[in-house]
Amino acid sequence: MKYHKAMSNTNTFTSIDIETLNENPFKLIGKDWMLITAEKDGRTNMMTASWGGLGVLWNKNVATIYIRKSRFTKEFVDDGDTFTLCVMDEKYRKELGYCGSKSGRDEDKIKATGFTVEHADKNCPYFAEARLVFVCKKLYAQEMNADSFTNAGKDLPAKFYADNDWHVLYVAEIEKILKAN
Repeated sequence: MKYHKAMSNTNTFTSIDIETLNENPFKLIGKDWMLITAEKDGRTNMMTASWGGLGVLWNKNVATIYIRKSRFTKEFVDDGDTFTLCVMDEKYRKELGYCGSKSGRDEDKIKATGFTVEHADKNCPYFAEARLVFVCKKLYAQEMNADSFTNAGKDLPAKFYADNDWHVLYVAEIEKILKAN
């Protein structure tokens, strides 16, 4: 079954200083969602995410993302040094739902959604339909595990990892932010 294509509505972008970003990170990630997007061997793949964070670590502006070991996009993020976080307008909610529920192993999600791939830098893809793009360079990755949960979080592994499909935590420096004009 083919998913309907998004209406082409590509944006032009301006690089903005991170200090001028005026977005609520809880809404941006938890409610608006984002597409974690990466490239491997000339192929782009993405997945929808609603878990993550923005902040400062090691005196760097960083984004944290979490990808389950089973996700196809993890292979793409692991293969390179960079990835992007694409925040889309609400009109793309159905496409975001699709990208979070289908695997790029089984089909071409870019073709199915009609998104337009652009590149911020060599091998660093993003979507021209995005309203905001975080261009990120990986600094750290670590698999989560049951032993690292505190007493207050001891019930979380049973709730979120009963199938043993743990997330890998990635910390990435935000190299630039592109904002749609």
